[in-house]
Amino acid sequence: MTQPLDAILAFHNAFRKDMQRIDAALLEAARGNTDLALAVKGYQLFNEVLVWHARGEELAVFPALETVAPLVAEAYLMDHHGLDRAYEGLDTAVNSGDTLQAARASAAFKFHLDLHLHKEDTHLYRLVRERIPLPDQGKVLGQMSSTVPQERFPDVVAWMYPLLGHDDRENMTRIWQMVLPPFAFAGLKPLIQKAIGDDWAVLTRRIPALLEA
Repeated sequence: MTQPLDAILAFHNAFRKDMQRIDAALLEAARGNTDLALAVKGYQLFNEVLVWHARGEELAVFPALETVAPLVAEAYLMDHHGLDRAYEGLDTAVNSGDTLQAARASAAFKFHLDLHLHKEDTHLYRLVRERIPLPDQGKVLGQMSSTVPQERFPDVVAWMYPLLGHDDRENMTRIWQMVLPPFAFAGLKPLIQKAIGDDWAVLTRRIPALLEA
C-alpha cells in the first residue's frame, strides 16, 4: 500500500541517481574525456530541488519529529548546512573551470549526500513511520510540497521522473493523485507522460485510472 513517506523516499532515490551521474561526468571531465560544461549539465536544477526538499523537511518533518523524538532532527539540520557548503564548493570549482577541483568537490558532495540520505531513510524516517500517525504524515507531506515554487513544478517533474524506477514512479503518481485536487492532477498527467516517454504505457498498466479523462 502506498503511503505518504514513499514520496520522500522516491525523491531520495532520484537524488542518489542524479548525483551519481554528475559525479561520474565530472570525473570524466577531470580525465579529459568530456567537456566540463557538458559534465555539469543540470547540476544547478539538481541542487535547487535538493534545497526545496531540505527546506520542506525543516519546515514540516523536523518540527513534527521533535514532538515525538526530541533533539533527533538537530543533527540532520547540521547535515543540511553541510550540504549547502558542499554545493557552494562544487559551484565555485565549476565556475573557475578547474576540472580536477570540480571532480574533488563533487566526490565530497556525493559522499556527504549519500551518507545523509542513508541516515534519513534508515533512522529519521523510521522514527516518523513508527511514531507519527499516518494522517499526520500526510499533512507533513503537504507542508513539504509548499516549498516548491508553483511555477517550477513542471521542472521538478521533468527532472524527477526519468530518474525513478517503475515502483517509485507508481508510488509518486498515486500519492499526487491522493493529495492534489482533480484539476491539478489532470494537469500533472501530461507532464509525467512527457517526462517518461514510452514508459508511460508501463505506468498506465500499473495505474489504469491515468487513462481516464
